[in-house]
Amino acid sequence: MVLILHGVTDATCTRRVGTVLHEKGVQFVLKPVKWLEAEHKTPEYLEKQPFGLVPYIDDDGFILYESRAICHYIATKYAHQGTPELVPTDLKANALFQQAVSIETSNFSEYVEKFVGEKVFKPQNGLVPDEERAKALLSTLGAKLDVYDKILSKQKYLAGDSKTPP
Repeated sequence: MVLILHGVTDATCTRRVGTVLHEKGVQFVLKPVKWLEAEHKTPEYLEKQPFGLVPYIDDDGFILYESRAICHYIATKYAHQGTPELVPTDLKANALFQQAVSIETSNFSEYVEKFVGEKVFKPQNGLVPDEERAKALLSTLGAKLDVYDKILSKQKYLAGDSKTPP
C-alpha cells in the first residue's frame, strides 16, 4: 500500500512532511483535507488525529500525526534511500540534531505560525488581524533570529557544519 498523507497543501506542517517524503524518495498520495469545510473537525477525522490538525499519515494502517514525528518516522524507516541519513545515528550528531529540532520548535515555529495566523489566515477568513499581537510576535521573533545569527556565524547549520552527517 502507498503511504497516504492527509493534509492541506498550504500548511507548513504538511509541506514539512512532503519535503521529507521527497528527500527520501518515498511514493505517497496526498489526500487533501478540506480545511474551510472543517473536515478536520469531523468525527472520522478526529478518530485519526484527535487534535483536529494537519497532517497525519496512514502507512498501511499505521496512523501517525504531528509533523516532526512523521518526518522522523519517514527518515528512519527509509534511512537507506534518497538523501542519506536525515536523522543522524551518531550519538553526538543526533543530540545536535535533536537540539536543532527543539530550537526550531520553541524559538521559531511558535512565533512564525502565530504571526502568519494574524497577518495571513485571519484576513483570508474575513477576520481582522490583531496588529499589536502581530507586532509583538515579530519583535520576539526578531530577537530569536538574532540568536540564530550568532549560532550560524559559527557553523553552517543549526545542527553543525554539514547538512547530513558524514
